[in-house]
Amino acid sequence: MPENAPSPHVPYVGWVPYEGRAAIVLAIALIALAAASTYIGTRLRTPISVSRPGRTVSCFMIAIWALAIPTFLVAAGAYGMQLRQMHVPFATARARVGTFLDAIVTFFVILYLTRRYGWRVAVGSAVIGTAAAPMIFELPFDLIVMPMTYPPVPPTPTLYRALFFLPLFIIELSTISLLTLLPSMRITNRALYALAAMFAVFAVWAAFGFGFPAEPLPKTLNIISKILCFVTAIMLFVWPDAQRDGAAIPSPPPARAHAPGGVAATS
Repeated sequence: MPENAPSPHVPYVGWVPYEGRAAIVLAIALIALAAASTYIGTRLRTPISVSRPGRTVSCFMIAIWALAIPTFLVAAGAYGMQLRQMHVPFATARARVGTFLDAIVTFFVILYLTRRYGWRVAVGSAVIGTAAAPMIFELPFDLIVMPMTYPPVPPTPTLYRALFFLPLFIIELSTISLLTLLPSMRITNRALYALAAMFAVFAVWAAFGFGFPAEPLPKTLNIISKILCFVTAIMLFVWPDAQRDGAAIPSPPPARAHAPGGVAATS
């Protein structure tokens, strides 16, 4: 067994907590992200409409998303195979934090909010919005835990971390990018405030080491931050009716004036 391999009796635990200065630096960085999101939200007077990509670009986006999923599964299989060669089981305790229930609620809330666009857009918005919500959580979360994964996989831990996480990042980014396909989505200050709140919870979690959510405190912070990521996704579909579809409410047709002799004329 390689020198830097853990004992065969050491289980796969996912990641180890931050300690000392590293935890402080992480907490400060997350506070800065929360402050930046809040500031941008205060400066955002009206929702921002994102230009929808054309058909060709849309097809490429969907293809990248679809290919990223099996790529990640293959990479995760290679990662797990290497761990098994170290006699370390590739399994970690799962913290039950209610993500499935959050997803169901988010799906129906977005479906209701976008019903005015017709059932196709409403269903598409609900599916993509619900899929993107956990990715809003997972992208910064994975960036945080990536350098702390345990046990380190020989012969090059950095290589195996990249093998596992880079396809995962592609899934997360490509899933979030699918939101641009929706005519019902806007970037709103409410979404930015919810995102800022999620980063603030992350900062508190980081101050205590950002440990695995097995103990009451990290588990509670994990639950709250995941709720906030779903709230962030929902807020992308909430803005005043007059601003929906990027246009004002249609004005009434021009008045019709009657010319002498009973002939109608338009002004």
